[in-house]
Amino acid sequence: MKAAFIKETGPASNLQFGDVPKPVLRHNQVLVRVTAVSVNPIDTYIRAGLVPMELPKPFIVGCDLAGVVEGVGSDVKRFQPGDRVWGSNQGLLGRQGTFAEYAAVDECFLYPTPGDVPDEQAAAIALVGITAHLGLVREARLHPHETVFVNGGSGGVGSTVIQMAKAIGAKVFASAGSDEKVAACLKLGADAAFNYKTTKLGDELKKVAAPGVNVWWETTREPDFDLAVGALAARGRMIVMAGREARPPFPVGPFYVKGCSIHGFVMFLAPPEEQRKAAVDINQWLSTGKLEPKIDRVLSLSEAAKAHQLQEDATIKRSGALAGKLVLIPGTKKGKAS
Repeated sequence: MKAAFIKETGPASNLQFGDVPKPVLRHNQVLVRVTAVSVNPIDTYIRAGLVPMELPKPFIVGCDLAGVVEGVGSDVKRFQPGDRVWGSNQGLLGRQGTFAEYAAVDECFLYPTPGDVPDEQAAAIALVGITAHLGLVREARLHPHETVFVNGGSGGVGSTVIQMAKAIGAKVFASAGSDEKVAACLKLGADAAFNYKTTKLGDELKKVAAPGVNVWWETTREPDFDLAVGALAARGRMIVMAGREARPPFPVGPFYVKGCSIHGFVMFLAPPEEQRKAAVDINQWLSTGKLEPKIDRVLSLSEAAKAHQLQEDATIKRSGALAGKLVLIPGTKKGKAS
């Protein structure tokens, strides 16, 4: 089968596209014919060797997928051949990834794709959707009528957090790095959005959320804790899910006087049952139109190296080149999303 893989960690140019053996099922696995995958920053970190993990060689990259069940192991109960499925948590902790024509996936990491949801959307929502749900529901314990600020609302996770928080019933504010991306946040449902390059976020948040925001969701790799803690309400919660190397100053005094809390987490360490609970809500919101992943463009799986470079530039260099997820299709090239 065709796949995108590396033989050694390193730059995006290390990604090769070629033939590898088709996976062999274990008793608890599902063989998926892959129809769509999406790119996440963690994929590029693992490929670059920035996240220490034992990797098989050759190593197929990629966390997310959508596709059709081709076969099931002897212990699989929830799926049968022909079922449409989506999932994440692959290409991690020694597991082979999804950037291939076929993937063998543990049953616990797969979920049914709603009949009216395209595979491109199912693949695009996988990791970012489960991440957003874990952060808002498990960590922040978000309630209806609370306020959420998303610092970086136009990317894959940020755009999902905006929609998911609105689906829960919260009031949502967001920031983005251009007027076009601010408009995109508003289109996603944000009650107000601000260009962080041309405005003072602290001042703007005082205007729209004078008592402070209940939840601050941080998407950047270099959090400004002075800004965030200053904007939080009493007993406010801050969600942190990026910035492994960051060591920013921290305002201890204001933080503890307000009774605030910080919640850091990584999606792929969440127990399968918590990820599955998230998937149930995600499927419901996808089906009712309350959640729609923001796709920047769709490329061929053979362009995996290009996709990784685009993602890396957007995440690390903050190029501004992406406004949403990159989706790759085996054997197909579609281009810029509308």
